[in-house]
Amino acid sequence: MTTLPDALLYIDGELRPAAGGKIYDVIGPWTGDVVGKAADASAEDVEAAIAAARRAFDHTDWGNPENACKRLELVTRLRDLFEANYDRLSDLARHEAGAPLGAVSRAHVAMALEAWDDYLRVFPRLEWQRPYGSREHFGSSHDRMALYEPIGVVGAITPWNVPLFVNIGKVVAALLAGCTVILKPAPNTPGEGAIFGELAREAGFPNGVLNVVCGSDPALAGEMLVNDPRVDLISFTGSTGVGKRIMEQGAKTLKRVFLELGGKSAKIVLEDAPNFAQEIAQSMLLFHAGQGCAVQSRLLVPRSRYAEAVEILRRAYVGFGENWGDFDNPQHIMGPVVSQRQKDRVLSYIELGQQEGATLIAGGKARPDKGGGFFIEPTCFADVTNDMRIAQEEIFGPVLVVIPFEDDDDAVRIANDSQYGLSGGVVSADLDRAMRIARRIRAGSISVNGGMCIAGDIPFGGYKASGLGREWGLEGIEEYLETKLVAWRAA
Repeated sequence: MTTLPDALLYIDGELRPAAGGKIYDVIGPWTGDVVGKAADASAEDVEAAIAAARRAFDHTDWGNPENACKRLELVTRLRDLFEANYDRLSDLARHEAGAPLGAVSRAHVAMALEAWDDYLRVFPRLEWQRPYGSREHFGSSHDRMALYEPIGVVGAITPWNVPLFVNIGKVVAALLAGCTVILKPAPNTPGEGAIFGELAREAGFPNGVLNVVCGSDPALAGEMLVNDPRVDLISFTGSTGVGKRIMEQGAKTLKRVFLELGGKSAKIVLEDAPNFAQEIAQSMLLFHAGQGCAVQSRLLVPRSRYAEAVEILRRAYVGFGENWGDFDNPQHIMGPVVSQRQKDRVLSYIELGQQEGATLIAGGKARPDKGGGFFIEPTCFADVTNDMRIAQEEIFGPVLVVIPFEDDDDAVRIANDSQYGLSGGVVSADLDRAMRIARRIRAGSISVNGGMCIAGDIPFGGYKASGLGREWGLEGIEEYLETKLVAWRAA
């Protein structure tokens, strides 16, 4: 049954269907049924969006640093319209991304809008010019100044897991910086992109400044954006494999790329951790069925307390029971995975873990009794070594692996023995000890003793195969700027 409004394209200030009226079905993760229809963009549509964004940047004053206050006013007006459409955003998150109600009130909608507010708060601190003082050269004095200008046209390619949060992270930063944008949402979640076009039109954005193209083909629009020389920057969040392809293709036009990619983050709980049992139990990987790039999916515990930790987890999963997968329960933070494809992928890793010799201490099965959608039980493996594929590869599902370590050095070694470096955590009664470990972990964000290391006013991004650049905070806006140095001979 269709429950969502049609997702339309937004190109050059016009909300419209795809060329030829082509549409595709949006499948709901809770039911496996059609929950909406979306315009299925063609190459012709993507071409029109690129041309519109290029014209708006090259032939209007949108990107002029002197218009920063005007941009702030429009982006603030757009934020107000999103707040007025909170219920619709909730419906989109639930029906398209499979978000449970408890997740809507967190990262899916409420925290996404809070992060938008953080951008608005930090934006006035952005420097549009910076003096570098005078320097004597061959008997003359020369003054120098750096000017910061928008890079140009941005292609924003976003994922399906927390689409509103990521869409805001890219679109709002780029608009505030003075760029023009083509937003390409994931095929599974077109409505959470299309609403940007609809509300931007209502807010009065100039034509071509923001464009939205959705489509059933996961690659067509993205590859056009990456390969087109009229697009100056690609901001992509998604898998490391696709990120590598974007870098390869973008090299043809020497395009700047900003990549927020995969993760296999480690949480280290030391033997002296306060409330050790509670800390271990709270490590269950539940929120949004583990579909997050920064989730702490490797739990590292001291060998001296490993058996104790495994037993705590076993009891915690039993105690958690059936407190997940209810569409209408506001307390639930775990629902289905996003698609049949993702369900098959996660189940294949669960099977692989057992083949590798890990011990399944909780979950591990599909749950068709929860409904016609894509449900997998909360799952946990013990007796895991860090060389197993379930410890090295991003599963992107509700699967936690528990790994023992010998001492602090061993914990750091295991945490860093990964191609990824996005996030992580350390828990100890000794803050200095925890901080020493945090400094040695090669990851972009580290939570010490539960510290909030991901928010809209601070930078977020990864090391190694977890990406390039930073999103959020002032640094997230600066990603969309170029530096121009101007020098003049003083009188």
